[in-house]
Amino acid sequence: MIEHLTIIKVGGKLVEEKESIQNLLRDFSRIAGNKILVHGGGSMATTIGEKLGVKPKMVEGRRITDEATLQAVTMVYAGLVNKNLVSRLQAFGTNALGLTGADLDIIRAKKRPVVDVDYGFVGDVVNVNNRMLRELLMNGAVPVIAPITHDGDGQLFNTNADTIASELAIALSSSYRVTLIYCFDKRGVLMDESDDNSVIDEMTMAEFEEMKASGVVNGGMIPKLTTGFNAMKQGVNSVVVTNASVLSGSKSGTRLVLFHEEGEK
Repeated sequence: MIEHLTIIKVGGKLVEEKESIQNLLRDFSRIAGNKILVHGGGSMATTIGEKLGVKPKMVEGRRITDEATLQAVTMVYAGLVNKNLVSRLQAFGTNALGLTGADLDIIRAKKRPVVDVDYGFVGDVVNVNNRMLRELLMNGAVPVIAPITHDGDGQLFNTNADTIASELAIALSSSYRVTLIYCFDKRGVLMDESDDNSVIDEMTMAEFEEMKASGVVNGGMIPKLTTGFNAMKQGVNSVVVTNASVLSGSKSGTRLVLFHEEGEK
């Protein structure tokens, strides 16, 4: 019987606020079986970068990364955020191992080509080291992965954490039955941003495109849903966008589906 793997991507305010991240890590530690945690840095990279004189530039929820920004995000994501998460997971009895894509050559990327926007040192994933990740999981390690990748020739890249979570899920779906959960500070994708109770229970890709065109879905939610649907199309078993409560048994959240089953909306 094929084993199950849970991949949790966490970012935004959940990473920044001590109580919320502590609760999430506690619940993450209680998940049985194979699991991987992928994290962003919330606004920490922006805050610390500004203290270093690095001003952020964003396009559709994605950070433009010049050389100074790359230095800042590497320090924050791979250092401060990653090691804080690892140490707290260890306190919960989870044998966490902090990694970037360069460590053990687990995620290779190439510089994003310039089309309409020059994203600078932003990497698009080209390979996930399925074998090495499986070895870590089989030996009881829980990878905690920062959104920094490399090209194999010594160049680091800033890579969207939602993308990394999706690419990991896709690559490992040949070996595991994968559940991918994007955790952020809302209960799910909202029909009305001002109403936290307007959670969309289930969303197809066609509905996503309509909501993106109308502006219902915008900003950082766009790459989250884009990568989530890409994972669904390439064989990932389940993708959910929700808050941390889903880890402790709540059924809230937005489930991504390729199409609604007959009889549903």
